[in-house]
Amino acid sequence: MLTKSSPISTQSNFFHSELFSQLDVKDPLIQLANTINWTVFDDAFEQHYSQNNGRPSKPIRLMVGLLLLKQLENLSDERVVL
Repeated sequence: MLTKSSPISTQSNFFHSELFSQLDVKDPLIQLANTINWTVFDDAFEQHYSQNNGRPSKPIRLMVGLLLLKQLENLSDERVVL
């Protein structure tokens, strides 16, 4: 079962400080994440998931983001998991 990637909310939460506000927006990985059109990946991969059967998937944005990070930083599978 497909779990859709959740869009980044611009609405502030009174009880929790936003993680994004604590990060350096000049960081190259954050700039890359902001330039990627994540819905393209959701649309491309959703055909490979069933709608009502099985365990819910991890968000496609998470899977694609980890794969990009692995390739950009030349990491092993074990390092990406850590």
